[in-house]
Amino acid sequence: MTPVELSHTVLRAVRRAVDEGELSVAVPVRAVVTPPGPGGCGDYATNIALQLARPAGRTPLDVAQILRQHLAATDGIADVTLTGPGFLNISLGEDVVSAEVALVRDILRAGAAYGHSDVLAGEVVELRIPYDDVRAEVVADALGRIIASQGGRAAVEHREPVNLRPVPAPEDPAPLGPDAARWALLHPAAHDRPRITADHLVQRESNPLFRVRYAHARTRALSRNAADLGFTSEPGDTRDSEAIDARHLEPCGSPHTDADADADAVDAGRRAPSGIPRPDACSPRHSDITSLVTPLVTALADHPRILTTAATRRSPDRLTRQLVTVADAALALLPTVLPRGDEKPSAAHRARLALAEAAGTVLAGGLSLLGIDAPDHL
Repeated sequence: MTPVELSHTVLRAVRRAVDEGELSVAVPVRAVVTPPGPGGCGDYATNIALQLARPAGRTPLDVAQILRQHLAATDGIADVTLTGPGFLNISLGEDVVSAEVALVRDILRAGAAYGHSDVLAGEVVELRIPYDDVRAEVVADALGRIIASQGGRAAVEHREPVNLRPVPAPEDPAPLGPDAARWALLHPAAHDRPRITADHLVQRESNPLFRVRYAHARTRALSRNAADLGFTSEPGDTRDSEAIDARHLEPCGSPHTDADADADAVDAGRRAPSGIPRPDACSPRHSDITSLVTPLVTALADHPRILTTAATRRSPDRLTRQLVTVADAALALLPTVLPRGDEKPSAAHRARLALAEAAGTVLAGGLSLLGIDAPDHL
């Protein structure tokens, strides 16, 4: 069960409680599941009971007790424990690992087509845009590819009545270059005015486009570096305890293989862009791996839904934000992929490399749909 599937499972538990008269609330559209916080346990936790307590006229613990019985009876859930004021801590057992392995395999098998579907099969989506509007042209062009990824076909016309009119760019974005210009026009929501500034060109954390392309380049560099070290990726348990031993508890600055600091992604001897984890950052303890893996797995599992939503709601900005989410989650995990010092590659290293490659695949595929290049080297 992936985090997205678990979120849907939590919502179904709420629906059952409402249908059986145990709760009188509107079923929310989303249930947030995250790694357990301090004092928590299990694989995931949710605060849905705290969210529903006030509208239900019950205490959070009362709501949590009601939902617990419905969740505990669900296939794939091994245990549900209450902690704190009403947090539901959910244990999936081995199922969480098998779900992550299946997800990574699916992504690597599908390649750039991961998330594509036939939701819009046979449909022709009319996009009527105004004349001489560069942003409308770019948005329609990106939507053409996104809609095609869901089995539909976009028909772009310059005629009234217009049904696709994003807020125009305040100035010509061409001086930014094709990739940065497209990102500047696509990243804001249609009702927001785009910023046409040199900020889209800087190589630092504050630039979302750079983070996305940098994360993609890092995943490609890791594959090359792993090959130099004599191992390849293999989907599996990223939390394998054999990969987290005393050598990972060395202080930062301890000896580390230079491979992860691939000169194509980060020049040797130079620091990574400000705020982005350095390639030679200390690897986390075993207990920290879940907190790094889960956000990335959640984002990757949610990618098909985001693509469908972007196509059906004519909103390529949803895809840009999704790519930023994947990139940020990947950048946090990437420093844990390669062995440190004289450590030998383990099954967990191979599994994390496979997860990193899956993230790179999604980033490259998403950028391609937007019409933006995804270079292997930065």
